[in-house]
Amino acid sequence: MISVVVPVYNEEGSIAPLLAEIAAAAGAGTAPITEVIYVDDGSTDGTAQALDEARRLYPGLRVLRHARRCGQSAGFWHGGAAARGEVLVLMDGDGQNDPADIRLLWEHYQATGAAVMGQRAVRRDNFVRRWSSKVANALRRAMLRDGVRDTGCSLKLIPTAAYRALPYFDHMHRFLPALLLRAHVPVEAVDVSHRPRERGASKYGFWGRLWVGVFDVLGVWWLSRRALPPVAVQEC
Repeated sequence: MISVVVPVYNEEGSIAPLLAEIAAAAGAGTAPITEVIYVDDGSTDGTAQALDEARRLYPGLRVLRHARRCGQSAGFWHGGAAARGEVLVLMDGDGQNDPADIRLLWEHYQATGAAVMGQRAVRRDNFVRRWSSKVANALRRAMLRDGVRDTGCSLKLIPTAAYRALPYFDHMHRFLPALLLRAHVPVEAVDVSHRPRERGASKYGFWGRLWVGVFDVLGVWWLSRRALPPVAVQEC
């Protein structure tokens, strides 16, 4: 039922611990996780070897590999395209998202039928990352009015068919609430936990991320204004 999609770039130290937590979440029986898809985004460390070793412990683990680094949105997109589950759970591969929170998203989805966006109740990052995220989220909310406080949280649950119908572009994962609303898919937000990074290093720079975000939000604003209202269509 649920396909968990995890893009990774140079996260060799996080593979085994996070997979163990996802397996524990699946084994708890509180959310029907049927497969886990890791997308290796052209890693240059030992991530590929760590995933090969993990498949011996988790035979159901599926691994996709980009021939070159393409970014997190591409990882989510290709994982979503390959998924067999009716519902996708997207999450970071650095261990800051807690797989135990998948249960919260699933329960909310069961109750509402909406796509469910995780939003970090307490941010466990340094000041620069918290401040830049605050600025980006304020700009996005003002422009897009998508009703979600924190789209930088990767932990999200989305019906697979709805996700695949979205327009694809680089960095789209930061605008999923607005894109789903544009497609007339209901969206809800749920507070989830956020953990300090214990392994590896952040892959995002401040200034490049800021300016790309400004241009992207303008593009999504333009796209949203040109959405067609829902209409019944009948063959005559």
